[in-house]
Amino acid sequence: MIWGLQAHAADVDAAIVFAVDFSSSVDPDTADLQRDGHAAAITSPEIIAAIARNHVGCISIIYFEWSSSGRMRKVLPWTSICGLEDAEAAASVIRKKGDRGYGRRGRGGTSISYAIDVGSLLLDQFPGTADRKIIDISANGENNNGPPVQQSRLKAIAKGYTVNAISLPSTDGSSHSLASYFTENVIGGPLAFVITPTGASDYAVALRRKLVIEIGMDMDARGPSDN
Repeated sequence: MIWGLQAHAADVDAAIVFAVDFSSSVDPDTADLQRDGHAAAITSPEIIAAIARNHVGCISIIYFEWSSSGRMRKVLPWTSICGLEDAEAAASVIRKKGDRGYGRRGRGGTSISYAIDVGSLLLDQFPGTADRKIIDISANGENNNGPPVQQSRLKAIAKGYTVNAISLPSTDGSSHSLASYFTENVIGGPLAFVITPTGASDYAVALRRKLVIEIGMDMDARGPSDN
């Protein structure tokens, strides 16, 4: 067990792992973007309404930060979200405990494969039942540490999990499309997709749109492409 999970089991519509990049390339602005974006998204009226429309009317989320292989930091344990009060409590923890992008040296590289492996293990250990189990990767670079990411993706898919991603602006100046890389190498499973925010102000909006799709499997909201 990676860290203590909440003792009670619960039936939920979706169990979602937020796997958030806090590698050396994540500066304070990007850290704020991810931390505040997740907190804002889960408390938004659209997400609360999407949860309420579902069969059970609850989801469960867990939030951890990762960098190179073997380096991770817990922020929020498995927490049931059945309404606004639950969401606000979870968002408060994320805002208070989430990475702020300082002291980045020594955190190492970007091991998306490790993030998927940890996310998969957390879903294995989920203390309840869920119709859908999803790993949400938020990252600003390609896998450059640990085992090949395709191996981790295939293992997660084999368990019936979906791996989705948010592609953050890259800091390495590469012209290669990170969204395309994620599409080809990272995402997988039922109805997997990548969302790319158009800018800093769009992160929470993009994440909110992503969660509405994941919570309700609302393919009309997805459209032909969200890249």
